[in-house]
Amino acid sequence: MAKTKAKVDVKPLADRVVVKPLDEAEQMRGGLYIPDTAKEKPSQGEIIAVGPGKLSDEGARLELDVKVGDKVLYGKYSGTDVTLSGEEYLILRESDILAIVS
Repeated sequence: MAKTKAKVDVKPLADRVVVKPLDEAEQMRGGLYIPDTAKEKPSQGEIIAVGPGKLSDEGARLELDVKVGDKVLYGKYSGTDVTLSGEEYLILRESDILAIVS
């Protein structure tokens, strides 16, 4: 069964997770303001829902190494952007997660 947190009722399938990207602080370089359109996509976020895990060839469920509430790093162009209840989220596979941030 999928574990969820927050106000969004979403149940990712298999080894997928739903991540809320964390806002990066406004950046100033050389005294210049960088507009939102020029900023890179955030690569850090908080997991708000996890799937039940992938099935092995033998039919056993393989648990995920991440859990709801973990802060993670993921590849810049990983996953699929979705809007749920007016909020931006990212759905990606566990294999797209690079690290858990302490």
